[in-house]
Amino acid sequence: MRVSLKRRKGNCLIDVAFQNDEGGITALFGPSGAGKSSIINMVAGLEKPDQGSVFIRGRCLFDSVRGINLPPEKRNVGYVFQEGFLFPHLSIKSNLLYGRRRNRPGNGIDFDQVVGLLGIEPLLPRKPRTLSGGEKQRAAFGRAVLSNPDILLMDEPLASLDEARKEEMLPFIKGLNAHFNIPVLYVSHFWEEILSLTGNIIKLANGKIIH
Repeated sequence: MRVSLKRRKGNCLIDVAFQNDEGGITALFGPSGAGKSSIINMVAGLEKPDQGSVFIRGRCLFDSVRGINLPPEKRNVGYVFQEGFLFPHLSIKSNLLYGRRRNRPGNGIDFDQVVGLLGIEPLLPRKPRTLSGGEKQRAAFGRAVLSNPDILLMDEPLASLDEARKEEMLPFIKGLNAHFNIPVLYVSHFWEEILSLTGNIIKLANGKIIH
C-alpha cells in the first residue's frame, strides 16, 4: 500500500503520505475532524483527491499526474462501515453470497472457512433485523472478505458497539487479517482499540501526519 493524498475540505487541507509494504493492519488514529474518514474514502474512490496517488498491491487506483481515477467498483476494495449496511431483505447467507459473487475465481477464499472463523453459521438463515450490532458487523466483515478484496477498509467498524461487544469483535478483525492475508486500513479515534490490533499506527491531526 502506497498512499499520497492532498485535498482541501473547507478550511482543512488534508496532506498525507504513507506506505506499508508488509501487509497487516495499518491504523489511522486521531480525533474527529482529523481527516481519517476522508483519507479512507479517497482510497475507496468515494472522494476524489486534488492531487496524489494510491497504489494497492502494486496496482494504481488513482494518479492525478497520469489522470487515473478508477471508480469504486473497479478498485477491488472491501469496505466495512460503522453500520454493517447489510441488505435488509436478504438472509445473512444471501448477504454473504452477494459478496462471494464479486469474488474472482481461484482465489482460495472459502465460504465455510469465513463463516467458521467469524462464528456466524447459526446466523445464516436469519434476517439482519433480528441480529445484534456485533452479529451484524461480523456478517459485514464476512461479506467484505468473501469479495476477495486487495485491501479491507474499516471506518470505525466498532463505534456503534458497547465496550463488551468491542472486546468480542477485535479478535475477529485480527483473525481475518491473519487467516486471509488481506491488508487492512483501519480507522478509529480510540487509542486502546488500535493498540490491541496493530503497532503500525499513523497519527493524524488537522489533516496532517504527526509524530
